[in-house]
Formats: sequence, C-alpha cells, structure tokens
Amino acid sequence: MTQFEKTAVISDEIHQQDVINSMKFNTIKKKSLSQKIPVVSKEYLFQFVIITVLFALWGIANDLTTPMVSTFKKVMPELSNTQASLVQFAFYFGYFFMALPAALFVRKFSYKSGIILGLLLYATGAFLFYPAAHYQSYTFFLVSLWVITCGLAFLETTSNPLILFLGNKETATQRLNLAQAFNPVGAITGLIMAQFLVIKEIKSDDYSAEAFKALSSSELASIRENDLGVISIPYIGLGIFVLVILVIIFLTKMPKTAHEDKMSIGESFKKLWANKNYKYGVLAQAFYVGAQIMCWTFIFQYVDNVNKTFGLELTATYYNIAAMILFLSGRWIGTAIMKNTNPSKILMVFGIGGILCALGAIVLQGMPGLISLISISIFMSIMFPTIYGIALKDMGDEAKIGSAGLVMAIVGGALMPVLQGSILDLGGPGFSDIKVFGYIPEVNFSFILPLICLAVVAWYGKTTLKFSK
Repeated sequence: MTQFEKTAVISDEIHQQDVINSMKFNTIKKKSLSQKIPVVSKEYLFQFVIITVLFALWGIANDLTTPMVSTFKKVMPELSNTQASLVQFAFYFGYFFMALPAALFVRKFSYKSGIILGLLLYATGAFLFYPAAHYQSYTFFLVSLWVITCGLAFLETTSNPLILFLGNKETATQRLNLAQAFNPVGAITGLIMAQFLVIKEIKSDDYSAEAFKALSSSELASIRENDLGVISIPYIGLGIFVLVILVIIFLTKMPKTAHEDKMSIGESFKKLWANKNYKYGVLAQAFYVGAQIMCWTFIFQYVDNVNKTFGLELTATYYNIAAMILFLSGRWIGTAIMKNTNPSKILMVFGIGGILCALGAIVLQGMPGLISLISISIFMSIMFPTIYGIALKDMGDEAKIGSAGLVMAIVGGALMPVLQGSILDLGGPGFSDIKVFGYIPEVNFSFILPLICLAVVAWYGKTTLKFSK
C-alpha cells in the first residue's frame, strides 16, 4: 500500500469516527432537550401563575355554592329536594348558555379580553346576592348564580386553552393538570367559607323540623331575613376580591395566540364534527362534570341520612373538605404519573377506580359507604383536564371553538343533580323513605348516576388509547 493510500484510509477512518461522534452527540443532545422541556415556559411564568389563580377562583365559586342546595332547603323548608337542586342547575346552566358566545368573543378579540369580561360578569353576579337577600327571592338567587357562571364560562373557555399555549405542546396536558391542581385549593377554600360563614351562622339550622314549624310567622320572617343575609355575605366579599384580580389581569401583558389565517366558523364546526375523538370527549366531559357535582352536592344528604340512621353527629362539610383534599392529592399524583404514562390509560384506570368507589357508596351502609363516597374524588381528580387535553390534541385554530364545546359540556353539572334530586323525592321529602332491594336507602341508590357517568369516562379513556400515545 502506498503512502497516499495509507493516508486516504486514515482520513476515511477519521471521517467515519467524526460521523459516529456527531451521531452520538446529536442523540445525547436530543435526550437532553427532551428531558429538559419545562412544563411552563420561563417566558410566561408570571402569566401562568396569574391564570392559575383563576382556576382557584372558579373552584371557590363552585364549592361555596355546592352546600347551598341543603342550606336553601333548611332556610326555605317549603322547597322540595328537586327545587333545592335547582341551585346547581342555575349555576351550571350558565356554562352551557355562555360558552359558545365566549369562544366567539375570544376569537374576535383576545384571550385577555375574554378573561376581563368573565371577571366582570363574575363580580356582577356575586354583588346581585345583596338585592336577592333583600327581596328574599329564591328566583333572584338563582339568577345571581346564573350570572356568576356566565362569567365562569368566559374564564374557563379562555383559561384552559391559554394554559395549553404557555409552553411546549409536548407538556400541554401535564401543564393543564398542574394549573387545574389549584382548582381544588379554591374548592377547599369555598367549602370552608360555606361552613364557617354560612352553615354555622344560619339560625334555621338551630331548630328541629317540629320546632321550626311551631314558630310564629314573625319569628320565621326574622330568621329567614337573617339567614338569607348570611348567605349573601361571602358572595359579596368574593365579588370584591374578583375585582382586585381583574385589575391585575388588566395590567398583565398576555401572549398573542391568534393565527394569521383564521379558519372560518363554518370550517371549524365542520372539522370538529368530523373529529370523533373530540365529539366523544365532549360527551365524556358532560358525564364527568355530572358525576363530580352529584358526589360533592349530595354528600350533605348522605351524611344527614347516616346521622339519622346510626345516631351520629357527623359534619358533612368536613367530609366534603376531606374529599377535596383527596381530589387535590389525586391531581398532583396523576400529574406526576402522566409524565411517563399515556394520559388515556390513566383516565381509564381512574375511571374504573371511581366506579368501584361509587358501587361501595351505594351498597355499603354508614361510615364504610361514606368513606367510599369521598374516595371517588381521588379518581375524579385528573378527569376534567385530561379529557380536555386529549379532546383538543393536535388542533389548530378550531381549538377556540372546540374549547367552547368542552365548557358547554359542564351543563352535565346542571342536569344530573336535578335528576338525582328527583330520585330522593321518590318516597317523600326524606332521604330513606324507600329501600331499594329492601335495604339500600334511596339516597345511597341515587349514586347509581355517578357510577354510570364514571363508566362513560372510563370508556372514553379506553377508546382514545391509541390516539393519545
């Protein structure tokens, strides 16, 4: 071999080694980049924090309102269980009514404009509690709740997709779960406000049913005036706090997310309608929200029946707070697991866990049944943001309209509690007037509805396994 040939061989070997080293470097670089993708972009960290506060804000409203079903029933005993459950119907129907207009508003203007308008409606509805209490009108209270949720519809329609945008798309579902993890913090705050600012302060709860009926008309009027005023106080305070957040949002610069070439509304609807993953997601979301609101609303009636049947003196709010803590824990755990696990698989497994707990709440009596009921919250924890993230995955401009459909699905929280309330009214005004299969009180049996809802969620997780990989 000549010197020239030897040099050529050596040169070729060096080149091959350079190629190999370059490939190794690129592989290491890719792994490093994939490992270092932040859940939240540093550029938008403050925006993420302030938008996450909104998640807590609607959590406060949701769970300050949840105990009002049983509270209004005590203050206005003439209401049936079905009529009292109209509190949840009025509250969650606002989502259905306003979600699409909110999406169209955001589409035309901006996410920031949608958030500001949502906060204005939120505050307005909260302040309307003052005249509602003054006129002692149950209908007025329902209208006030409806206005609040018209505002919340704007906030959820804008905040959820905005959170998805604030970072890499590979961590979008994880980021939304992280933001949603602060929703139960607000929920716990709302329950504490309800317990100590309302439930402990109303005078109607100091009397037995017989003693309450024996009061004179003037005494009854005085008690009702006091109690309705008590109900309004936390909402008015919440309205003031919302205005403070509104000012902060107004002064915060938000990222522009609009596409230069906007898809027409007709094209958006057509594309969404053709997307089975999205359509099934809307359905699953409606059933999930229905399950959540039923479990957190009728725990008060469940505890009342346990107290009456077993001679206990349990405080329902404390068990609802326990459910919120389990919900919060499940959200953090689920978000961590989601880093390395298919979100659809987690959704399916959590759905099955929720089904088993709902079954326990139905067939078990006393404390075992109550523990089963609050344990459902662990498995519901990741459902809303996970369904949301899966349903909107890989969408472009149609995500704004798609987001509205998923928020409109919250109407499940308006319809399902009324249906559960009607089951409680089957045998009369009590919670154990009839026994299904000879031993299951009607209040226990009514949780067949959350069981069915959670089965739909588990099914959605199974059907989207391949799509969400």
